[in-house]
Amino acid sequence: MELKRKKFVFPHSYTLIFLLIIIAALLTWFIPSGQFKTAVETINGMEKTTVVPGTYHQIDKAGYGQGISAVLEAPAAGVINAVEVVAFVLIVGGAFGIILKTGAVDRGLFTLAQSLGDKGILVIPLSMILFSLGGSTFGMSEEVIPLFAVFVSLMFSLGFDSMTAILILFLGTQAGYIGSTINPFNVLIAQGVADVHGNPLLVYRVVCWAVITFISILFTMHYAKKVKANPESSIVYKNDQKVKHKFQNFEVDKPFSTSDKWIIGGFIIGLMIMIWGIIAQGWYMVEISALFVGMGLYAGLVARFNQKEIAEAFVEGCADFAYAAVIIGLARGVLVILENGMIIDTILNCLANLLGGLPKFMFSAILLIAQVIVTFFVPSSSGAAALTMPVMAPLADLVHINRDVVVLSNQFGNGLMNLISPTGGVLLAGLAIAEINFSKWLKVGSKIFVILLIVSAVLLYIATLL
Repeated sequence: MELKRKKFVFPHSYTLIFLLIIIAALLTWFIPSGQFKTAVETINGMEKTTVVPGTYHQIDKAGYGQGISAVLEAPAAGVINAVEVVAFVLIVGGAFGIILKTGAVDRGLFTLAQSLGDKGILVIPLSMILFSLGGSTFGMSEEVIPLFAVFVSLMFSLGFDSMTAILILFLGTQAGYIGSTINPFNVLIAQGVADVHGNPLLVYRVVCWAVITFISILFTMHYAKKVKANPESSIVYKNDQKVKHKFQNFEVDKPFSTSDKWIIGGFIIGLMIMIWGIIAQGWYMVEISALFVGMGLYAGLVARFNQKEIAEAFVEGCADFAYAAVIIGLARGVLVILENGMIIDTILNCLANLLGGLPKFMFSAILLIAQVIVTFFVPSSSGAAALTMPVMAPLADLVHINRDVVVLSNQFGNGLMNLISPTGGVLLAGLAIAEINFSKWLKVGSKIFVILLIVSAVLLYIATLL
């Protein structure tokens, strides 16, 4: 009798992150602990702790190896470390729960889908250009988390799948992040740390943004057309059949009412206020959360919900986003282990030594790979910039290239790694809302990752010649 081989099952997202915490803890026992001296600098009005080049030194390993207790404490420490983001996701999720409970969004999307007909595919390029612009100019990232539920519902209405929604929102913003032009978080801060003035590669950055966004749109449209032609070819087809009811709970026979229009109008105005607040007023999570709470209360009142219905809808919304909120905190636990083990600076110093004295074409290629590696350990673009720029920027002088090329490599590497990182908060939140397994995303995301990695390497090499 032939034994049936067990099919490999990709681990649950929580399991995967806990495995990464264990691996990170093991690394703290084998990689020497060390540190650079640091200095606090004010860059573009923001205080940042930067490393001082040439000051790396190893320190006694005693007490820095992360053991069982550290591994068990890491999830809680990560959630506490990421409490601002976790609170943001829960509050916005609750507010969004009220808006969805009214049914206005569902009926509005259904009406939009009917009016677009065969032209529904145009939603993809138009939306991705807008999200990419947001990523390129003001670092739009966590701000799209509340929109995942909207776009999953919209894609279902247009005959696409939930993966298309992830591509539009996540790939859209990441394409903009990779091709950042004036993004304060990964361009201006990095330039300040690297002592680069006046954004010398701004025009070239615009070219990079256009190329990367265009390729990302083509990739998404190709995938969407394939799914539209044959829904069963979707990598998430079976999963979508199970979760469609969650996103399509509206009654098609119920007309799109005047109150629905008021709710949708208020929602759109709210999003416009959010964009204005982020760009003009420097809003971040607390202000955006407050705006969404106001939008939720407005929607509940227009829908004539009583106080109990509003409160219950808020709790249901929090519950729907709880998985996403917790996973963001757990992912931060990996960074907590690496920081407590004092091995991040050792990894950084090793990469810096590897890059010194290389010819331009090799320097640009390895520099990009190095930034990708650093981003795996430090997902924050501004955090990675504060760590790497003081060390990497002087290396650009050694090979006689513009220091802004190193800044360009930071934004390329950060955006690319976040496309496939199992600890990326926004990606994991989106996948959690759509109930898509990370392994499913990896099959799609790895393809565009490879494509954009090659394109970015070419663009970075061209930058060394400017």
